[in-house]
Amino acid sequence: MIDLKLIRDDAAAFDAALARRGLPPMAGDILAKDERRRAALTELQSLQARRNEASKEVGQIKRQGGDAEALMQEVAAIKDRLAALEAEEKALGDALESILAGIPNLPAADVPVGADEADNVEIRRTGNPRNFSFTPKEHFEIGEALGMMDFEAASKLSGARFVVLRKHLARLERALAAFMLDIHTLEFGYEETQVPFMVRDQALFGTGQLPKFGEDLFRTTNDYWLIPTAEVPLTNLAADRILDEKELPQRFTAYSPCFRSEAGAAGRDTRGMIRQHQFTKVEMVSIAHPDQSEAEHQRMTRAAETVLERLDLPYRTIILCTGDMGFGAQKTYDIEVWLPGQNAYREISSCSNCGDFQARRMKARFRAAGEKNTRFVHTLNGSGLAVGRTMVAILENYQNEDGSVTVPEKLRPYMGGLEVIRADA
Repeated sequence: MIDLKLIRDDAAAFDAALARRGLPPMAGDILAKDERRRAALTELQSLQARRNEASKEVGQIKRQGGDAEALMQEVAAIKDRLAALEAEEKALGDALESILAGIPNLPAADVPVGADEADNVEIRRTGNPRNFSFTPKEHFEIGEALGMMDFEAASKLSGARFVVLRKHLARLERALAAFMLDIHTLEFGYEETQVPFMVRDQALFGTGQLPKFGEDLFRTTNDYWLIPTAEVPLTNLAADRILDEKELPQRFTAYSPCFRSEAGAAGRDTRGMIRQHQFTKVEMVSIAHPDQSEAEHQRMTRAAETVLERLDLPYRTIILCTGDMGFGAQKTYDIEVWLPGQNAYREISSCSNCGDFQARRMKARFRAAGEKNTRFVHTLNGSGLAVGRTMVAILENYQNEDGSVTVPEKLRPYMGGLEVIRADA
């Protein structure tokens, strides 16, 4: 949520930040509504004081046996006007709230300006793509040939964009999640957490998915929402709380299913596991002091990169431009893993610093030692990593000409010592 005071203090800077997002100016309309609301509130408070004063005068006149009819008529008129003003003030307040809730986070100063993913900027590239002596296949070709990736069975159960994993690939999914969690908890100090996979409206409003992106979500018949990512429940652990400064940063990680309708994704990645309605992910969330959030962002991105390096998967890290950045982010690093079957880098992690944007929506604050006033925390979230996409990357990068797949060395202890995945094993 954008701070209204920020718009009041520097409307031009606010509109300039919106322009970097490719959005039209909005400060004029917002400030006009805000001025009308504040004028209504001022009149409301003045009339309330006059009503109270007049009511006392009526009582005094009656006790003295005088005629208070004129004052009583004034009180009645004030009462009618107060009702109208209260309705006007509420309507204007609701309108402002609705407008502010629909405005994306303002980009950090160092975020490159651009229209879409073509304008993202590569920061670094790590690892060298493997030179194959044969034409590498895509992951779904490998998985189906192994007999361990079944899209047909999933389609009969649930329709398109689902998969059934069997045998070693089912175990590989579990192994990857455990491997990632061990890195994040043991090496980067994240607290392993199990969270609900269904949440209420307010949780999704807090992290910015509602009200604008409801069509991207799945809703149950009794008005719960299936989580699109564990970011939602993890970040909301700080909702409506005032933390002590010494408690910051708080770092959480969770392995969970994620559910997304993929609205607007028709025709994109229709085969395979890249874009599904249900997938699993290891998520990282940090609740940080505002002065520490930039360093925390770098640290979180490094945790995600570490997973890929341990698996010896080539990747590149990019900073998203203003036009490709998510609604709640003020700065985002995407990590893209090399997929030889596609001959392309594809996103496997997105790490975002949301500043105080989510914290304002969920009223997540902290108080410094010796201070009376509170400040909003900064929230950060990142994939550490998308488990299915990591499996995709392993299948494509570790495939062999005979159709088998070598298990990365670091994963073998999690796979019961298995070194090669074969169709007949």
